[in-house]
Amino acid sequence: MDHIVYLDEKAQELENLLLGNKSMIIRASQSCEIPYGEVNEGDMLYFVDSNDEEKIKARGRVSSVFCYEMLTEEESFETIIRNQDKLQLPDNLFEKIAGKKYLVLIGVESLESLIPLRFSIGNFKELGDWLPVGKIEEYILADRGIISA
Repeated sequence: MDHIVYLDEKAQELENLLLGNKSMIIRASQSCEIPYGEVNEGDMLYFVDSNDEEKIKARGRVSSVFCYEMLTEEESFETIIRNQDKLQLPDNLFEKIAGKKYLVLIGVESLESLIPLRFSIGNFKELGDWLPVGKIEEYILADRGIISA
């Protein structure tokens, strides 16, 4: 499965992934939300900076997925701290997500930059920072062509 994933531009998440400074991304919430249970090892992630809503700039393959549920605040903090060497969260992002009950930690490998690809999000009923799309080719706009995974 393919997923469109928005990354925090201010935290330079995409840049840090591409530079190899980080190898894992995280999603955290107080309830069970996407991508919890929807992302699997081997899936392809297509990355978008949060300020550039409809341009995919990079892609990578999911190397690992760890889903945690009903964590206490302390367990949530500990899980993030244990993985901080791979996550490289800046303080403000750490403070925003630490303590959440549901965590999804996703390892990323085979990361590559792409010539920005425009895509359409018009078919989504609910927009969030993680969009499971099935096959990315169905969302790429024709003026940029189709990409092959």
